[in-house]
Amino acid sequence: MPTGLPRTDRVRWCIGSHARTLFRVGSSEILDEVGHDRDLVVLGASAGGVEALKRIVAGLPADLPAAVCIVLHIAPSSPSALAKILERAGPLPCRPAADGEVLRAGEILVAPPDRHLVIEDGSARLTVGPRENGHRPAVDVLFRSAAAARHSRVVGVVLSGNRDDGAAGLAAIKASGGVAVVQDPAEALYAGMPTNALEHVSVDAVVPLHLMAETISSIVKGHGLPGSPPPVQPGWDPKRTDRLTSVCPECGGVLIERDEAGMPQWECHVGHRYSPSSLADAQGDRVEMALWTAVRMLRDRSALLHRMADQSEDREQRRSARRFRRQADDATTQADLVREALAQAAEGTLAAVPAEEEEETVAAGGSAE
Repeated sequence: MPTGLPRTDRVRWCIGSHARTLFRVGSSEILDEVGHDRDLVVLGASAGGVEALKRIVAGLPADLPAAVCIVLHIAPSSPSALAKILERAGPLPCRPAADGEVLRAGEILVAPPDRHLVIEDGSARLTVGPRENGHRPAVDVLFRSAAAARHSRVVGVVLSGNRDDGAAGLAAIKASGGVAVVQDPAEALYAGMPTNALEHVSVDAVVPLHLMAETISSIVKGHGLPGSPPPVQPGWDPKRTDRLTSVCPECGGVLIERDEAGMPQWECHVGHRYSPSSLADAQGDRVEMALWTAVRMLRDRSALLHRMADQSEDREQRRSARRFRRQADDATTQADLVREALAQAAEGTLAAVPAEEEEETVAAGGSAE
Protein backbone atom coordinates (compact mmCIF):
# COMPACT_ATOMS: atom_id res chain seq x y z
CA MET A 1 0.00 0.00 0.00
CA PRO A 2 1.49 3.36 -0.99
CA THR A 3 3.00 5.49 1.76
CA GLY A 4 0.73 8.24 3.02
CA LEU A 5 -2.44 6.66 1.63
CA PRO A 6 -5.26 6.90 4.17
CA ARG A 7 -6.79 3.74 5.55
CA THR A 8 -8.89 1.63 3.20
CA ASP A 9 -10.67 -1.70 3.56
CA ARG A 10 -8.99 -4.44 1.58
CA VAL A 11 -11.27 -6.78 -0.31
CA ARG A 12 -10.34 -10.17 -1.73
CA TRP A 13 -11.62 -10.77 -5.24
CA CYS A 14 -11.10 -13.92 -7.26
CA ILE A 15 -9.75 -13.03 -10.72
CA GLY A 16 -10.01 -16.20 -12.78
CA SER A 17 -8.08 -18.80 -10.83
CA HIS A 18 -5.99 -16.20 -8.99
CA ALA A 19 -6.89 -14.21 -5.89
CA ARG A 20 -5.87 -10.56 -5.93
CA THR A 21 -6.21 -7.76 -3.42
CA LEU A 22 -8.14 -4.70 -4.52
CA PHE A 23 -8.96 -1.66 -2.45
CA ARG A 24 -12.52 -0.71 -1.64
CA VAL A 25 -12.73 3.07 -1.42
CA GLY A 26 -13.45 4.17 2.15
CA SER A 27 -16.01 6.79 3.07
CA SER A 28 -13.49 9.49 4.05
CA GLU A 29 -10.63 8.51 1.76
CA ILE A 30 -8.48 11.14 0.02
CA LEU A 31 -5.98 9.59 -2.39
CA ASP A 32 -2.35 10.61 -2.91
CA GLU A 33 -1.83 13.29 -5.52
CA VAL A 34 0.25 12.09 -8.47
CA GLY A 35 -0.45 14.81 -11.04
CA HIS A 36 -3.39 15.94 -13.09
CA ASP A 37 -3.48 13.93 -16.31
CA ARG A 38 -7.00 12.52 -16.73
CA ASP A 39 -9.42 14.65 -18.73
CA LEU A 40 -11.93 12.19 -20.18
CA VAL A 41 -14.37 10.08 -18.17
CA VAL A 42 -16.37 7.40 -19.98
CA LEU A 43 -19.20 5.58 -18.22
CA GLY A 44 -21.03 2.49 -19.48
CA ALA A 45 -24.22 0.96 -18.13
CA SER A 46 -27.10 -1.23 -19.18
CA ALA A 47 -29.95 -2.65 -17.08
CA GLY A 48 -30.29 -0.70 -13.83
CA GLY A 49 -27.98 1.99 -15.14
CA VAL A 50 -30.28 5.02 -15.05
CA GLU A 51 -30.44 5.25 -11.27
CA ALA A 52 -26.70 4.64 -10.99
CA LEU A 53 -25.94 7.40 -13.48
CA LYS A 54 -28.28 9.83 -11.71
CA ARG A 55 -26.50 9.31 -8.39
CA ILE A 56 -23.07 9.74 -9.94
CA VAL A 57 -23.98 12.89 -11.89
CA ALA A 58 -25.59 14.37 -8.78
CA GLY A 59 -22.28 14.09 -6.93
CA LEU A 60 -19.90 15.40 -9.61
CA PRO A 61 -18.60 18.94 -8.93
CA ALA A 62 -19.50 21.84 -11.19
CA ASP A 63 -15.78 22.52 -11.78
CA LEU A 64 -14.90 18.97 -12.90
CA PRO A 65 -11.86 19.42 -15.20
CA ALA A 66 -12.83 16.58 -17.55
CA ALA A 67 -15.34 15.79 -20.26
CA VAL A 68 -17.82 13.03 -19.48
CA CYS A 69 -19.26 10.66 -22.11
CA ILE A 70 -21.98 8.13 -21.34
CA VAL A 71 -23.41 5.10 -23.11
CA LEU A 72 -26.53 3.43 -21.76
CA HIS A 73 -27.73 0.41 -23.70
CA ILE A 74 -31.20 1.26 -25.02
CA ALA A 75 -33.46 -0.04 -27.78
CA PRO A 76 -32.76 1.73 -31.10
CA SER A 77 -36.40 2.76 -31.53
CA SER A 78 -36.81 4.13 -28.01
CA PRO A 79 -36.75 7.91 -27.57
CA SER A 80 -34.19 8.58 -24.86
CA ALA A 81 -34.78 11.15 -22.13
CA LEU A 82 -31.51 10.27 -20.39
CA ALA A 83 -29.81 13.59 -21.16
CA LYS A 84 -32.70 15.56 -19.67
CA ILE A 85 -32.81 13.29 -16.62
CA LEU A 86 -29.09 13.75 -15.95
CA GLU A 87 -29.28 17.49 -16.66
CA ARG A 88 -31.76 17.80 -13.79
CA ALA A 89 -29.83 15.43 -11.53
CA GLY A 90 -26.59 17.40 -11.11
CA PRO A 91 -24.73 20.67 -11.69
CA LEU A 92 -23.04 19.73 -14.99
CA PRO A 93 -24.69 20.55 -18.34
CA CYS A 94 -25.77 17.39 -20.16
CA ARG A 95 -27.08 16.85 -23.69
CA PRO A 96 -27.23 14.19 -26.42
CA ALA A 97 -23.95 14.04 -28.32
CA ALA A 98 -23.80 15.63 -31.78
CA ASP A 99 -21.52 14.37 -34.53
CA GLY A 100 -18.22 16.25 -34.57
CA GLU A 101 -18.84 18.00 -31.26
CA VAL A 102 -15.71 19.09 -29.41
CA LEU A 103 -15.26 17.56 -25.96
CA ARG A 104 -15.30 20.20 -23.23
CA ALA A 105 -14.36 19.90 -19.58
CA GLY A 106 -17.32 20.01 -17.23
CA GLU A 107 -19.85 18.86 -19.84
CA ILE A 108 -21.66 15.53 -20.21
CA LEU A 109 -22.46 13.97 -23.59
CA VAL A 110 -24.89 11.04 -23.88
CA ALA A 111 -25.02 8.63 -26.80
CA PRO A 112 -28.35 8.95 -28.68
CA PRO A 113 -30.42 5.88 -29.65
CA ASP A 114 -29.14 3.73 -32.52
CA ARG A 115 -25.83 5.58 -32.81
CA HIS A 116 -22.40 4.55 -31.56
CA LEU A 117 -20.59 7.29 -29.63
CA VAL A 118 -16.95 7.29 -30.79
CA ILE A 119 -14.06 9.44 -29.56
CA GLU A 120 -11.72 10.79 -32.23
CA ASP A 121 -8.94 13.05 -30.97
CA GLY A 122 -10.78 15.67 -28.92
CA SER A 123 -14.19 15.25 -30.55
CA ALA A 124 -17.25 13.03 -30.34
CA ARG A 125 -18.43 11.26 -33.47
CA LEU A 126 -21.72 9.43 -34.04
CA THR A 127 -21.72 6.38 -36.31
CA VAL A 128 -24.14 3.70 -37.49
CA GLY A 129 -21.42 1.07 -37.40
CA PRO A 130 -22.11 -2.62 -36.76
CA ARG A 131 -23.79 -3.56 -33.48
CA GLU A 132 -21.56 -4.95 -30.75
CA ASN A 133 -23.02 -7.56 -28.40
CA GLY A 134 -26.30 -6.72 -30.11
CA HIS A 135 -26.18 -3.05 -29.05
CA ARG A 136 -25.96 0.29 -30.81
CA PRO A 137 -24.89 2.41 -28.96
CA ALA A 138 -22.46 0.00 -27.32
CA VAL A 139 -20.34 0.56 -24.24
CA ASP A 140 -17.35 -1.28 -25.73
CA VAL A 141 -17.27 1.02 -28.79
CA LEU A 142 -17.06 4.13 -26.62
CA PHE A 143 -14.45 2.65 -24.30
CA ARG A 144 -12.26 1.24 -27.06
CA SER A 145 -12.30 4.46 -29.09
CA ALA A 146 -11.55 6.55 -25.99
CA ALA A 147 -8.54 4.35 -25.21
CA ALA A 148 -7.26 4.67 -28.78
CA ALA A 149 -7.73 8.45 -28.88
CA ARG A 150 -6.77 9.55 -25.37
CA HIS A 151 -4.67 6.67 -23.99
CA SER A 152 -3.71 7.24 -20.36
CA ARG A 153 -5.95 10.30 -20.05
CA VAL A 154 -9.10 8.14 -19.83
CA VAL A 155 -11.04 7.03 -16.76
CA GLY A 156 -13.36 4.15 -17.60
CA VAL A 157 -16.27 3.21 -15.34
CA VAL A 158 -18.43 0.07 -15.65
CA LEU A 159 -21.81 0.22 -13.91
CA SER A 160 -24.88 -1.97 -13.48
CA GLY A 161 -25.84 -4.23 -16.38
CA ASN A 162 -26.29 -7.80 -17.57
CA ARG A 163 -23.77 -10.13 -19.20
CA ASP A 164 -20.19 -9.04 -19.93
CA ASP A 165 -20.71 -5.84 -21.93
CA GLY A 166 -18.00 -3.25 -21.26
CA ALA A 167 -15.35 -5.68 -20.07
CA ALA A 168 -13.41 -5.72 -23.35
CA GLY A 169 -13.55 -1.93 -23.64
CA LEU A 170 -12.41 -1.48 -20.05
CA ALA A 171 -9.52 -3.87 -20.75
CA ALA A 172 -8.50 -1.65 -23.68
CA ILE A 173 -8.57 1.44 -21.43
CA LYS A 174 -6.45 -0.30 -18.81
CA ALA A 175 -3.99 -1.60 -21.42
CA SER A 176 -3.59 1.94 -22.78
CA GLY A 177 -2.60 3.26 -19.37
CA GLY A 178 -5.98 4.61 -18.33
CA VAL A 179 -7.80 4.06 -15.04
CA ALA A 180 -10.35 1.25 -14.73
CA VAL A 181 -13.11 1.62 -12.13
CA VAL A 182 -15.99 -0.77 -11.46
CA GLN A 183 -19.15 -0.41 -9.41
CA ASP A 184 -19.24 -2.81 -6.47
CA PRO A 185 -21.15 -5.84 -7.84
CA ALA A 186 -22.60 -6.54 -4.40
CA GLU A 187 -24.76 -3.42 -4.63
CA ALA A 188 -25.33 -3.17 -8.39
CA LEU A 189 -28.94 -3.69 -9.43
CA TYR A 190 -27.63 -6.06 -12.13
CA ALA A 191 -24.18 -7.41 -11.28
CA GLY A 192 -23.27 -9.05 -14.60
CA MET A 193 -21.25 -6.20 -16.12
CA PRO A 194 -19.28 -5.30 -12.95
CA THR A 195 -18.63 -8.97 -12.15
CA ASN A 196 -17.32 -9.78 -15.63
CA ALA A 197 -15.17 -6.63 -15.66
CA LEU A 198 -13.54 -7.83 -12.43
CA GLU A 199 -13.10 -11.31 -13.88
CA HIS A 200 -11.24 -10.11 -16.99
CA VAL A 201 -9.63 -6.75 -16.16
CA SER A 202 -7.01 -5.74 -13.60
CA VAL A 203 -9.17 -2.89 -12.34
CA ASP A 204 -7.87 -0.07 -10.17
CA ALA A 205 -10.82 0.33 -7.81
CA VAL A 206 -14.11 -1.30 -6.84
CA VAL A 207 -16.35 1.49 -5.61
CA PRO A 208 -19.80 1.59 -4.00
CA LEU A 209 -22.21 3.83 -5.84
CA HIS A 210 -22.49 6.49 -3.15
CA LEU A 211 -18.72 7.11 -3.43
CA MET A 212 -18.38 6.84 -7.20
CA ALA A 213 -18.67 10.58 -7.96
CA GLU A 214 -16.10 11.42 -5.27
CA THR A 215 -13.74 8.78 -6.64
CA ILE A 216 -14.06 10.01 -10.24
CA SER A 217 -13.48 13.60 -9.14
CA SER A 218 -10.41 12.60 -7.10
CA ILE A 219 -8.85 10.78 -10.04
CA VAL A 220 -9.55 13.59 -12.50
CA LYS A 221 -8.19 16.25 -10.17
CA GLY A 222 -4.88 14.44 -9.84
CA HIS A 223 -5.33 11.86 -7.10
CA GLY A 224 -3.98 8.37 -7.68
CA LEU A 225 -5.32 4.94 -6.89
CA PRO A 226 -3.55 1.97 -5.27
CA GLY A 227 -1.05 0.39 -7.64
CA SER A 228 -1.89 -2.51 -9.91
CA PRO A 229 0.15 -4.84 -12.15
CA PRO A 230 1.70 -3.28 -15.28
CA PRO A 231 -0.79 -3.07 -18.16
CA VAL A 232 -0.65 -5.61 -20.96
CA GLN A 233 -0.80 -4.12 -24.43
CA PRO A 234 -3.79 -5.38 -26.45
CA GLY A 235 -3.41 -7.11 -29.77
CA TRP A 236 -3.67 -10.26 -31.80
CA ASP A 237 -1.53 -13.20 -30.73
CA PRO A 238 -0.44 -14.84 -33.99
CA LYS A 239 0.90 -17.90 -32.14
CA ARG A 240 -2.56 -19.05 -31.08
CA THR A 241 -3.88 -21.95 -33.14
CA ASP A 242 -6.95 -22.85 -31.09
CA ARG A 243 -9.17 -19.99 -32.24
CA LEU A 244 -12.83 -20.71 -32.80
CA THR A 245 -14.38 -19.79 -36.13
CA SER A 246 -18.16 -19.45 -36.11
CA VAL A 247 -21.02 -17.75 -37.98
CA CYS A 248 -22.24 -14.26 -37.15
CA PRO A 249 -25.78 -14.52 -35.69
CA GLU A 250 -26.70 -11.16 -37.21
CA CYS A 251 -25.45 -11.26 -40.81
CA GLY A 252 -24.32 -14.86 -41.36
CA GLY A 253 -20.70 -13.89 -42.06
CA VAL A 254 -17.69 -15.68 -40.65
CA LEU A 255 -16.84 -14.80 -37.05
CA ILE A 256 -13.17 -14.98 -36.09
CA GLU A 257 -11.93 -15.08 -32.53
CA ARG A 258 -9.50 -12.36 -31.49
CA ASP A 259 -8.02 -11.06 -28.26
CA GLU A 260 -8.91 -7.60 -26.97
CA ALA A 261 -6.45 -6.75 -24.20
CA GLY A 262 -6.51 -10.35 -23.07
CA MET A 263 -10.29 -10.85 -23.39
CA PRO A 264 -11.71 -13.04 -26.17
CA GLN A 265 -13.94 -11.32 -28.73
CA TRP A 266 -15.53 -12.49 -31.97
CA GLU A 267 -15.77 -10.22 -35.01
CA CYS A 268 -17.15 -10.78 -38.51
CA HIS A 269 -15.93 -9.15 -41.73
CA VAL A 270 -18.77 -6.61 -41.54
CA GLY A 271 -17.72 -5.57 -38.04
CA HIS A 272 -20.34 -7.11 -35.74
CA ARG A 273 -18.63 -7.91 -32.45
CA TYR A 274 -19.55 -10.25 -29.62
CA SER A 275 -18.22 -11.03 -26.18
CA PRO A 276 -18.37 -14.69 -25.09
CA SER A 277 -21.68 -14.38 -23.20
CA SER A 278 -23.30 -12.21 -25.86
CA LEU A 279 -22.29 -14.61 -28.63
CA ALA A 280 -23.64 -17.61 -26.70
CA ASP A 281 -26.96 -15.86 -26.08
CA ALA A 282 -27.23 -14.61 -29.67
CA GLN A 283 -26.53 -18.12 -30.98
CA GLY A 284 -29.25 -19.47 -28.69
CA ASP A 285 -31.73 -16.97 -30.12
CA ARG A 286 -30.80 -17.92 -33.68
CA VAL A 287 -31.05 -21.65 -32.95
CA GLU A 288 -34.51 -21.16 -31.43
CA MET A 289 -35.56 -19.11 -34.46
CA ALA A 290 -34.26 -21.80 -36.80
CA LEU A 291 -36.16 -24.52 -34.93
CA TRP A 292 -39.41 -22.54 -35.01
CA THR A 293 -38.83 -21.98 -38.73
CA ALA A 294 -38.43 -25.75 -39.16
CA VAL A 295 -41.71 -26.36 -37.30
CA ARG A 296 -43.54 -23.85 -39.47
CA MET A 297 -42.10 -25.17 -42.74
CA LEU A 298 -42.89 -28.79 -41.83
CA ARG A 299 -46.49 -27.85 -40.99
CA ASP A 300 -46.73 -25.87 -44.22
CA ARG A 301 -45.42 -28.89 -46.08
CA SER A 302 -47.97 -31.14 -44.38
CA ALA A 303 -50.81 -28.79 -45.37
CA LEU A 304 -49.58 -28.65 -48.97
CA LEU A 305 -49.29 -32.44 -49.23
CA HIS A 306 -52.79 -32.92 -47.80
CA ARG A 307 -54.06 -30.47 -50.43
CA MET A 308 -52.27 -32.43 -53.16
CA ALA A 309 -53.78 -35.65 -51.80
CA ASP A 310 -57.28 -34.14 -51.96
CA GLN A 311 -56.70 -33.05 -55.55
CA SER A 312 -55.39 -36.53 -56.48
CA GLU A 313 -58.49 -38.14 -54.97
CA ASP A 314 -60.72 -35.79 -56.95
CA ARG A 315 -58.94 -37.04 -60.10
CA GLU A 316 -59.24 -40.66 -58.83
CA GLN A 317 -55.45 -40.99 -58.59
CA ARG A 318 -55.62 -43.07 -55.45
CA ARG A 319 -52.01 -44.27 -55.42
CA SER A 320 -50.70 -40.70 -55.57
CA ALA A 321 -53.24 -39.62 -52.94
CA ARG A 322 -52.02 -42.33 -50.51
CA ARG A 323 -48.39 -41.30 -51.09
CA PHE A 324 -49.18 -37.62 -50.45
CA ARG A 325 -51.14 -38.48 -47.27
CA ARG A 326 -48.26 -40.59 -45.98
CA GLN A 327 -45.75 -37.82 -46.62
CA ALA A 328 -48.07 -35.26 -45.02
CA ASP A 329 -48.42 -37.39 -41.88
CA ASP A 330 -44.62 -37.81 -41.74
CA ALA A 331 -44.14 -34.03 -41.96
CA THR A 332 -46.63 -33.50 -39.11
CA THR A 333 -44.83 -36.07 -36.96
CA GLN A 334 -41.47 -34.43 -37.67
CA ALA A 335 -42.87 -31.00 -36.79
CA ASP A 336 -44.11 -32.37 -33.47
CA LEU A 337 -40.70 -33.91 -32.76
CA VAL A 338 -38.90 -30.62 -33.49
CA ARG A 339 -41.36 -28.74 -31.28
CA GLU A 340 -40.83 -31.21 -28.44
CA ALA A 341 -37.04 -30.89 -28.80
CA LEU A 342 -37.38 -27.10 -28.79
CA ALA A 343 -39.38 -27.18 -25.55
CA GLN A 344 -36.70 -29.31 -23.89
CA ALA A 345 -33.85 -27.16 -25.22
CA ALA A 346 -35.47 -23.96 -23.94
CA GLU A 347 -34.63 -25.01 -20.37
CA GLY A 348 -31.09 -26.14 -21.15
CA THR A 349 -29.19 -25.69 -24.39
CA LEU A 350 -31.03 -22.51 -25.43
CA ALA A 351 -31.21 -20.92 -21.98
CA ALA A 352 -29.35 -17.64 -21.55
CA VAL A 353 -25.84 -17.99 -20.18
CA PRO A 354 -26.17 -17.28 -16.44
CA ALA A 355 -24.01 -14.75 -14.66
CA GLU A 356 -21.45 -16.10 -12.21
CA GLU A 357 -23.52 -15.18 -9.16
CA GLU A 358 -26.57 -16.93 -10.67
CA GLU A 359 -24.54 -20.10 -11.12
CA GLU A 360 -23.46 -20.01 -7.50
CA THR A 361 -27.05 -19.46 -6.34
CA VAL A 362 -28.36 -22.38 -8.36
CA ALA A 363 -25.52 -24.60 -7.16
CA ALA A 364 -26.45 -23.76 -3.57
CA GLY A 365 -30.03 -24.82 -4.20
CA GLY A 366 -31.49 -21.30 -4.27
CA SER A 367 -33.37 -19.47 -6.97
CA ALA A 368 -31.57 -16.81 -9.01
CA GLU A 369 -33.58 -13.64 -9.44
